[in-house]
Formats: sequence, structure tokens, C-alpha cells
Amino acid sequence: MRIGQQPGVGSAHDSAPALGDRITGTGVTAVFLRRALAYIALTKPRVIELLLVATIPTMLLADRGQVDIRLVLATLFGGWMGAASANTLNCVADADIDKVMRRTAKRPLAREAVPTPHAFVFGVLLGLGSFAWLWWQANLLSGVLVVATILFYVFVYTLGLKRRTSQNVVWGGAAGCMPALVGWAAVTGAIGWPALVLFGVIFFWTPPHTWALAMRYKEDYRAAGVPMLPVVATERVVTRQIVVYTWLTVLTTLALVPATGVIYAAVALVAGAWFLLMAHQLYAGVRRGESVKPLRLFLQSNNYLAVVFCGLAVDSVLGWTTIGEVLLG
Repeated sequence: MRIGQQPGVGSAHDSAPALGDRITGTGVTAVFLRRALAYIALTKPRVIELLLVATIPTMLLADRGQVDIRLVLATLFGGWMGAASANTLNCVADADIDKVMRRTAKRPLAREAVPTPHAFVFGVLLGLGSFAWLWWQANLLSGVLVVATILFYVFVYTLGLKRRTSQNVVWGGAAGCMPALVGWAAVTGAIGWPALVLFGVIFFWTPPHTWALAMRYKEDYRAAGVPMLPVVATERVVTRQIVVYTWLTVLTTLALVPATGVIYAAVALVAGAWFLLMAHQLYAGVRRGESVKPLRLFLQSNNYLAVVFCGLAVDSVLGWTTIGEVLLG
């Protein structure tokens, strides 16, 4: 969910050699390592970085000017287990289409490197572990939010929306926004308005990020019968929607300015202008009938989100007077 993964996307690197492919031999050690790496691959480790990007800055903002390393690390571990659970269960539910799509054909269940029932149990145990860990190390609310995220990602997005509507990643993307709420809840035991704004940032960022990748792999999605927007709409329609959601993303980052200092405000403005420029360039290229490279926007959108949240982290650790406090005198 990006709690690990953005819905329907996986990673641009999913088509790379599978974990464990370079381990050869039939000895006990080699077999064990291949099986262990296959289980790790089920969790989609390459796409859990959003957990770090979203959770740490949110926790630092919630405890502005203070850094509780123990709580941060404990929350990250619990969140990692939750993300790993969701991604594993997603692999179980999507094993049939993963076999069809070239980009995902090397996932463990698609190549039958792990028995499906074992993967299901593994995913469930990770989910239970994340709930118990966060309840113990943080509070009940953070544990409940992680479980809610897993259930939403698996049942609402993967089993409900993904194969039925081109708006799948718009609403399914809510799962990827939950680290902001989990991180805030772990610190405060509640959900504050800044956490909801950060939820909104990731929510609006998800469609342009996902659709840019889907433009590149639309034939894969078409072959699998997944109605991603680039499969059912023209490139002009898709890129116009990318522009709209990019504007919504940038405007939402600015809504957080009253709770932050000048560092975050400056970073959000500059990074936002850069993100908007990329989106408009993609749309303009399509309108002119040029050959465009949507994967560039996909990759740079990751950098954009990382820059904004890193700016938030630095701003929060310094703990300078917030713009809202200055305006209120």
C-alpha cells in the first residue's frame, strides 16, 4: 500500500530478476535461501519505502521539536509488518493476473515459488503481528489503523475495485495514505488535522503517479483485464487527469503550511512548481502528438514526494515557530 505499495502499481522494477534467481544448487542451504527470499519477495520490499517517507516526517511533526527514536523505530517496524501483510495478501489475490503480466510474471506466486496457502498464512500472521506490536509499543489506535488499512487494501481495492473500475487507484489509493494517520496516532493517540492533510497529499498524488506507470504498461493491464484508466481512455484524457490531480496534490501540500515553518513552505512551493511543470509537459506533449515518456513522470513523482516529506522532517526537527503561530501573533 505503499502502506507499502500504491494500488495496482507494484514497482517499475517488478520485471527485474526475482529474488533468489542467482542462488543455484540443490543443497539444503540453497533451497532454504531460495525459499526465504521468495517469502521476502512476497512483501514487495522495493515498494515499502513510502512507509518511511510518510511515517517518520508525520511523527516528527506530531511531536514537533522532539525526536523519540524508540517510538519512531517501533512504529516503523509495526508499519513494515502491516505493509508486508497487505502486499503478501495482494499477491495471493492477484496471482492469476500476475502470471499474465510480463511486469509481474516473476513474483513468487506467479512462478509458484511459494505455495499459495503458505503465502496466505504468512500474510495473515504478519498482519496479526503488526497489530499486536503497535498496540504494545505505541497504542491501540495505531494498531487498529494498520489492520483497517490491510482489510481495505485487500477487500475494497484488490478484490472490489481493481478489476471493476478505471477509478480503482483513486479510491483504492486511500490505503497508501494510512501511514500518515498511523504515525500521528502512534505519537498522539488521536488523529489531528495535519495528519488528515498529509493523508490528502498522498491520496491526490497516487493517481498521477500510478497512471504515469500504467501508460507505460497499459498493454499488460489490458491483457490481464484490469481497467486502468490508460487502458480505457485516450492519452489526452489520462494526461489531463494527471494534471488535475497534480494540482490537487500541490495545493494540499500548501494547506499544511500553517502547521509548519518556513523550510517546509519553501520546499513545498519549489517542489510543487517542479512537479506541476513535469505534468504539464507530459500533457502538452500528448496534445502535440509527440512520443512521450510517462515513466519519467512516474519516477520523478517518487522524488517529489520524498523531497516534500524530507522538507517536513527537517522543518519539524528544528521546531522553529510555525507560520500559523506567527500569523496569530
